Amino acid sequence: MSFEYMYIDSPVGKLLLAGKNEVIHYLSFPSGKMHFQPKPDWQYNPATLSQARQQIAAYFAGQLKQFDLAIAPNGSVFQMQVLDALQQIPFGEMRSYKDIAHTIGRPQSMRAVGAANGRNPIPLIIPCHRVIGANGSLTGFGGGVGTKAFLLRLEGAIN
Repeated sequence: MSFEYMYIDSPVGKLLLAGKNEVIHYLSFPSGKMHFQPKPDWQYNPATLSQARQQIAAYFAGQLKQFDLAIAPNGSVFQMQVLDALQQIPFGEMRSYKDIAHTIGRPQSMRAVGAANGRNPIPLIIPCHRVIGANGSLTGFGGGVGTKAFLLRLEGAIN
């Protein structure tokens, strides 16, 4: 599937957003292990995903606590359960991988939850940055641990 994409300036760098018909399929931070570039068949369109652009700007300005955007993440049934559970974590709060495993009814699946969390195709909007280690550590984040810490500070979850 071919998508339209655009870049959004943010305090953590240029975010890449890709989607079709105002539905978001991907978001990439400018750094970290999940950073990616547009695919060759994607079309650059700076006017696309206008609602996302407005809501992300409002989030970084401290004016938005919950995104209300059309999204279309992809993944296995398990991954989709994890992504659904991530969307239930309130702004300014954190959960552990163990908490998410319990939420989806798979209490022994903490590592699988971590893997699914790490493959989130729409970070920030699906707030995987709110998931931390059981010991409170800011373990891994596709956009980099520094970006994760910035987002959690912005939300008031950490100092």
